[in-house]
Amino acid sequence: MKNFIQEFKNFAIKGNMIDMAIGIIIGTAFNNVVNTIVKKVVMPPLSLLTDGVNLANRKLVLRDASDTAEEVAMGYGELVEALIDFGIIALTIFLVLKGINRFRDKAENPEDTEVTTPKNIELLSNMEKLMKEQNELLRDLKK
Repeated sequence: MKNFIQEFKNFAIKGNMIDMAIGIIIGTAFNNVVNTIVKKVVMPPLSLLTDGVNLANRKLVLRDASDTAEEVAMGYGELVEALIDFGIIALTIFLVLKGINRFRDKAENPEDTEVTTPKNIELLSNMEKLMKEQNELLRDLKK
C-alpha cells in the first residue's frame, strides 16, 4: 500500500496529472472551435447543396406522429455533423503530430547541424561511434 501511495504522489507531483488536465482543457476548447466551424462554416454550404435543408435536422421518420403516439425518427443529420467534427479533429491532430515528429526526428539526428541535438541523443551517438571503433579494434586483434 505504501508503494501505491508513493507512486501516486510521484505521478501527481511530477506533472503527469497537470499535463493531462491541461490537455483535457485545451481539447475541450478545441472541440468548441471545431463545433463552431462545422455548424457555422461547413454546414451552410452543404445545406445549399441539399436545397436549403438544414442537415442537422435531417431524419428518417420510422413512424409519423398521430393522436395516440409520438413521432419515431432516426436523426442522421446530427450523425453527419458529428462525423465531420471527428474528421476535422482527427485531421488536425494528425497534422500536428506529423509536424512534431518531423521536428523531433530532426532534433534526434546527430548528423543534422541545422537543429541542436539534445545531449542524451548526442551522448548515445558518441557511445555508438566508440563501440564501433572498439569492435573494429577487437576484430583487428583477432586477425
